[in-house]
Amino acid sequence: MADQALDVDFALNEAQEMLRQTTRQFLADRVPLEAVRQLADTEAGFDEKLWQAGAELGWHSLAIPEEYGGAGYTFAELSIVLEELGRALFPGPFLSTVVMAADAILTAGTEDQKQAHLPAIARGERTVGVALFEGPRGANLDDISMAAEPSGDGWVLTGTKTNVVFGQAVDTILVAARTAGGLSLFLIPSGTPGVSHEAVPTLDPTTKQAQLTFTTVSVGPEALLGREGAAGPVIERILRLAAVGLSLDQVGGAQWCLETSVEHGKTRFQFGRAIGSFQSIKHRCADMLVEVEHARSAAYHAARVTGDEEELVIAAPLAKSVCSDAYEHVAGETIQILGGTGFSWEHSVHLYFKRAKSTALMFGDARYHRRLLADALGL
Repeated sequence: MADQALDVDFALNEAQEMLRQTTRQFLADRVPLEAVRQLADTEAGFDEKLWQAGAELGWHSLAIPEEYGGAGYTFAELSIVLEELGRALFPGPFLSTVVMAADAILTAGTEDQKQAHLPAIARGERTVGVALFEGPRGANLDDISMAAEPSGDGWVLTGTKTNVVFGQAVDTILVAARTAGGLSLFLIPSGTPGVSHEAVPTLDPTTKQAQLTFTTVSVGPEALLGREGAAGPVIERILRLAAVGLSLDQVGGAQWCLETSVEHGKTRFQFGRAIGSFQSIKHRCADMLVEVEHARSAAYHAARVTGDEEELVIAAPLAKSVCSDAYEHVAGETIQILGGTGFSWEHSVHLYFKRAKSTALMFGDARYHRRLLADALGL
């Protein structure tokens, strides 16, 4: 390692910078924080027209190969959109659909399944909820106990999945269940008889969650994604991708908090001077900047090694733990710097604080991911 040069240049090229700017401008114009608040009060939690508009901008197709209707880019380009979505608190099943489900289908699906689902995801015509665990803070594959029994040439699924992000609004569910051969994945339309959902109260109102109940749900053989009993490595991979996607969301949100704190420091006056001129505020903002840049470096690195499983095993939990801690701290500091304004319901900083807390717990908290990292390093 000492003789190897480490490439830490995360600068965006011209096309990537254009993607960032167009994404940010679209979100500022079409999804301001006032709109996010309004969507948080709806049952679905997101706007299908906005979802389709994002697909038309090319967000959904970025990391999907061209032969399946995608743009054929990499996770590095997708990471730019993920960060900007986090900065704007964009509500919708983007992580579960575009990151997790699309990759699972691409990795494990048959050719027919890829042709059936990936172009629809790329066009924004399909939304997917990922139903893996049965506990509120599940992240271990051993905790998956839902059963799928053979029935004729198909399957019957029975059980309950908790905390399915946007599970009440998506049109397709990616479900993990145990068959005689082991862990398997199934793609099931949410309107299939026997599938019901119940809203789950959450800390973060911008990210709806639901409990899904499967009561003797009968599906055909085409619902099985790939081979029976071979889903373990696929689930592990999409959980790592989810960790990277959440890390980028956290970086975007932390950046908004930093910018908001600095702007408040410039415009809020006490004792005849801007509070940003006080040493205590300067030190806090400087520490926040270091944390945000540290988190960004970890998340960007993880995004760029998603094609290398050996690297991703280390980079994903590293990014998730670092970014979770950074977002929580920076959001909390922003509330303190804003003073009474930061504690008001009218200001949007509380939404970022709630998103920080929610994403920190999703698919395993920072402590859990540090254990994964230690195990990967043999510590």
